[in-house]
Amino acid sequence: MTSGYHQAMKRTIDRLTRARSLPALLLALAAFTQPAYAEPGDARLWYDEPASEWIEALPVGNGRLGAMVFGGVTTERLQLNEDTLWAGGPYNPANPKARAALPEIRRLMAKGDYGKAQALVDEAFMSVPLRQPSYQTVGSLFISMAPSEYAFEYERELDLDTAIATTRFQVGGNQIVRQVLSSPVDDVIVVRIESTKVDDPEEPGWLGFSLGFQTPMPARAQTLGNDTLVLEGRNEAMFGIDSALTYQALVKVIADNADAQISATGQQLHVANTSAVTIVIAAATSYKRFDDVSGNPRTRTTAAVTAASKRSWDDIRKDHVAEHQRLFRRARLELPRTDRADLPTDERIAGYADGGDEALAALYFDYGRYLLISSSRPGTQPANLQGIWNASTTPPWGSKYTININTEMNYWPAQPTALPELAEPLHRMVGEIAERGAVFAREHYGTGGWVTHHNIDLWRATGPIDGAFWGMWPTGGAWLSTHLWEHYLYGGDLEFLARAYPIFKGASQFFIENLQPVEDGLYLATGPSNSPENAHHDGVSLALGPAMDNQVLRDLFAQTAAAASLLKLDPEFAAKVLETRAKLAPDRVGADGQLQEWRDDWDSDAPEPDHRHVSHLYAVQPGAQITPRGTPELADAARVTLDRRGDITTGWAIAWRINLWARLLDGDRAHGILKLLLSPERSYPNLFDAHPPFQIDGNFGGVSAITEMLMQSHVRLNPDDPAGSDLGFEIELLPALPSAWPDGKITGLRARGGFDVDLEWTGGCLASVTLTSRLGKPTRLRYGETTHPLTLEKGQSTTWTPETCHG
Repeated sequence: MTSGYHQAMKRTIDRLTRARSLPALLLALAAFTQPAYAEPGDARLWYDEPASEWIEALPVGNGRLGAMVFGGVTTERLQLNEDTLWAGGPYNPANPKARAALPEIRRLMAKGDYGKAQALVDEAFMSVPLRQPSYQTVGSLFISMAPSEYAFEYERELDLDTAIATTRFQVGGNQIVRQVLSSPVDDVIVVRIESTKVDDPEEPGWLGFSLGFQTPMPARAQTLGNDTLVLEGRNEAMFGIDSALTYQALVKVIADNADAQISATGQQLHVANTSAVTIVIAAATSYKRFDDVSGNPRTRTTAAVTAASKRSWDDIRKDHVAEHQRLFRRARLELPRTDRADLPTDERIAGYADGGDEALAALYFDYGRYLLISSSRPGTQPANLQGIWNASTTPPWGSKYTININTEMNYWPAQPTALPELAEPLHRMVGEIAERGAVFAREHYGTGGWVTHHNIDLWRATGPIDGAFWGMWPTGGAWLSTHLWEHYLYGGDLEFLARAYPIFKGASQFFIENLQPVEDGLYLATGPSNSPENAHHDGVSLALGPAMDNQVLRDLFAQTAAAASLLKLDPEFAAKVLETRAKLAPDRVGADGQLQEWRDDWDSDAPEPDHRHVSHLYAVQPGAQITPRGTPELADAARVTLDRRGDITTGWAIAWRINLWARLLDGDRAHGILKLLLSPERSYPNLFDAHPPFQIDGNFGGVSAITEMLMQSHVRLNPDDPAGSDLGFEIELLPALPSAWPDGKITGLRARGGFDVDLEWTGGCLASVTLTSRLGKPTRLRYGETTHPLTLEKGQSTTWTPETCHG
């Protein structure tokens, strides 16, 4: 049979080669050499022992409520979060000295005395207080079973397709199965524990355990009746900002059998004489808005627990899975699997760099989308530095919203991987920031418009924090605003754009009033500002008009003017915006061939040549002002910059570099850096991104990077429309396909201009692309140097197979 198989394959290949029919040849090869793709159940993380530390636990979440599941045998720990439980309360960070100090700061900068200007910013222009409050934790719920002999057949997993964390083991002749989910339908976390006999799975087993809370927060646990546990407390004061929130977590135990023994003693519940139990967990705070903390957490938790307790586990699970899969199954990446896909996830991470397990990259893609679904849903807070998962009252960097790259990176996958509604919390937060930022602009700068700097907290404080070196960067709001425009480019929603327009206008107004003349008035520049967190001289980051600011403002101004035109609003203001845009300094190539980070060519002498931030490459990605075909000299300069910066850096910065190399069309370089991201040094055992410590932005940046390697849609059909307002974009297929991925398929991607994109490739060559139009806009497909103009009606689909291979 083997001989006949190869003879048939050879005859077919010879015939199709003579006919010079590449598409048919590829299809024939695929039929003969179909790679082994994912098997049922491959979309999971799994382990053969319990988590011994937090970075080994498995996350579940419904956007608002999160839990880290440790999967213990004798003791299970669920570390709990609620997305509005932050320290502090409403406050105004404006510095009363700021307005008077600003002219002198700018005078010092104009004469090149950046060190003195930075010292004055530290003295008189930073926020009061200098720090922002942290995201905090509810605490942990412990499920303690009676001590017993060694457990057998242990396994724990996180099923990404169902969003359920499951722990299985055998102990004392019983098969124990514990499932945990965070339901977006019922707005509760639910734990289901079942016991059956090992030698007869149809026979009920025995369960006995106790429940209790532990928390580092100022809170107190107590029981209500025999079956309910409550934890009530407050958030913490921090940095002189008073505590303003109350919170409650409520737990109810429901046994399947009426004669189960459920009792309460002290601060614990005890369960015995049962084989199946459902535990319902709710949590809430008094937060209603950044300026309103009058909510009643008891009302919310009681209503949620009461409603969920009336439903069966099967119904709760069914509705939860259906809602999760509605989002998760929109997109899917498949890369050929090997036997390594059967190993525990931590072992796969340890061996990924050695090759032979590219399916791990597909799992990473799935996991990142899972994390976004679990940490950001309409009506919740946006995903912060740790998504929604945090065990500390003072986590690294406060687990806040760092908006000089990290928060933006969190949402890079939302549009192209078919999860646009998950960006709603970000869009809503930008509107709230604009509201608070208008007050800050008036009080701190003495100007109109609105502004925010490099960090945001729950209270939407918009001032510069931490110190001038890091925090004196006023362009955070401008960058965030571009996400609203991206939403329009993918969906074409004019009603959304009309709601967003005041945000664009206010952000632009601030800079129109605050840009400073430089180079004898030839250009306008931001100032005081910096190139995020990077020094151009020892200890000094303050600068006038760093490259990133110019790039971000070029996008903001173009988008503001385009929105005004589309909405038929403010023609005079739009003209002023474009006039100001024309006065921004262009990108420059330095003496060493690099893209300059600052107006002056300081790059070669900067103290940290391998700095983690590559802020001045915003124009390459996520922006699109620099492209290999459109601006080849600047693209070459960006390559020089990336080479000088190096590939090994923090987790999120590695992810950004992969995105950038994908935009520069170098798939093998991008894949080489992906190996670093998926190494044990930058991915924890639970696949959380390691800065280190944990920051979730690297996970989301990695998903974006994989997407950019396979499909890009940022090049405009009309180069004279810098905002792409006509929604005409080129869709490039397999632009940075690495040689390590010769075969694969991806479905459900979305492209700018309103297209759904399904791709399949074989032997390093594009086999086919299926395109469906959502808006009826024109596009141009590109595969290597082959282009294919295309216009589809709204709702129409077509499949295109190229005649040549560009692999």
